[in-house]
Amino acid sequence: MQEREFWQLLEEVLGRSYGRSLARDQVLDRLGGMTVVDALSAGEEPRVVWNVLCDQMGIPDSQRWGKDHNAPPMPVR
Repeated sequence: MQEREFWQLLEEVLGRSYGRSLARDQVLDRLGGMTVVDALSAGEEPRVVWNVLCDQMGIPDSQRWGKDHNAPPMPVR
């Protein structure tokens, strides 16, 4: 998943205003207390950030990939 795809999915699943607000304000415990914006700026993989955000917000797998999307593969480390 590229960062561009992350932002598109965020807006599709959470809505533009709410999603962008969460990205700036929601602290992600599993990513050291960073926000989405901070985590992406620090170089975290967008798919990892997306999964952490969805887990923390309680978004089920059936909804987290939006309409007609398949989950992208996990990054290789």
